[in-house]
Amino acid sequence: MIALTVTDLTREFDVSPPWLNRVIERKPRSMLRAVDDITFEVPLGACLSLVGESGCGKSTVARLVTGLYEPTKGEIAFSNGKTGERLSAQMIFQDPYASLNPRWRVFDIIAEPLREFSLRKGMAEIADRVAELLTTVGLSATDGRKFPHEFSGGQRQRISIARALAGEPEFLVCDEPTSALDVSVQAQILNLMRRLQDEMGLTYLFISHDMSVVRHMSDQIAVMYLGRIVEQAATETLFAEPKHPYTRMLLETIPNVRDPQRRRTVQAGEVPSPMNPPSGCTFHPRCPLADERCKLERPAMLRQPDGGRVACHRVAEAMAEPA
Repeated sequence: MIALTVTDLTREFDVSPPWLNRVIERKPRSMLRAVDDITFEVPLGACLSLVGESGCGKSTVARLVTGLYEPTKGEIAFSNGKTGERLSAQMIFQDPYASLNPRWRVFDIIAEPLREFSLRKGMAEIADRVAELLTTVGLSATDGRKFPHEFSGGQRQRISIARALAGEPEFLVCDEPTSALDVSVQAQILNLMRRLQDEMGLTYLFISHDMSVVRHMSDQIAVMYLGRIVEQAATETLFAEPKHPYTRMLLETIPNVRDPQRRRTVQAGEVPSPMNPPSGCTFHPRCPLADERCKLERPAMLRQPDGGRVACHRVAEAMAEPA
């Protein structure tokens, strides 16, 4: 059963200078394609992670899925897999310092979804539910009287999780929820999220640039580069047998305590500007396997025998060769 289906999703932003500047300089509008025709599915009760370098479009996908942005093209469909009704979705934001209103007490922050969606009636029921949510995420019920500045970063992210759970969601979009936290605190938050998923049957779309984090959280991983998905596979399959050269590059960034001095391939080049992406395969300027075809022709997303998908001419040619 599929909880989320994203089909041919594209999002463009108008980054043009003001109208008068364009008239004087005789320049056309400038459009930035942050998400470029991506398709994926998230099974009910599972966790799909989107990974990639900064600026690849991961957070834009998160905002499209939650309705904060409207897609330029494509479809986003939620389903609970039973009656066909739309799943309720909430979002956990990246920065726990900016995502909480500093002028509100924690009680009011968590109670707001309960009031807005009329999930509880009367102050007594709301107070009981807020206390329950604070306890669920590892805080004390008395913490509701405090303000966000009285908590550490990890505690603030627990408050953000409690606020998201207050809306009684079945689907959570997690936009790099641990990137602003210390490593030891990251582990605590990730373990909390795994426990909540098991206990509540939640479905996650998890956004991150940290391959170690997504290995701990994910059932499947989709790798993004310049707005496109270049590879998607089950977590252990992707780590054991990465197909796309960009995926292999990302995996080489993970420290290996058993072999800290291992030899790594030095990747040439910088990430191209999304304002002027390369033709063909957008990874070809940095790819050691690129040829003329890669510069001219955009690779199709091909289904692999193991159920994964990859968009790479070299992989497609290897599949076409006789055994």
